[in-house]
Amino acid sequence: MKAILISYDQAFHERIIEILTHLNCRGFTRFEQVQGRGSKTGDPHYGSHAWPAMCSAIITVVDDDRVDPVLDALNAMDKQTEQLGLRAFVWNIEKSAW
Repeated sequence: MKAILISYDQAFHERIIEILTHLNCRGFTRFEQVQGRGSKTGDPHYGSHAWPAMCSAIITVVDDDRVDPVLDALNAMDKQTEQLGLRAFVWNIEKSAW
C-alpha cells in the first residue's frame, strides 16, 4: 500500500476527484483549505489580499499498482496549467488499522 498526498489549487478539485474515481481510488481524506508556495514555480496560495488563491490537499491510500496511473494523470493535468500548481508525493504505508 502507498499513500499519495496531492496538494493542488482549488480549481483542480473536481478534475482530481474524477481521476481518483476513474482509477478506482475510492477512499481519500480532503483538507479543504491549506496554504503553500511551490518550490520551483507557481504563485503562492496564502488566502491573503496579495495572494488570494488557496490550495486543497487530498491524501489517499492505494494499492501499489494504482500509484503510477494516478501520478501520470495528475502530471498530465498539471502540464496543461502549470501556473495553478499541483504536486503529488508518495510514501509507503507500513501498517493500517482497518
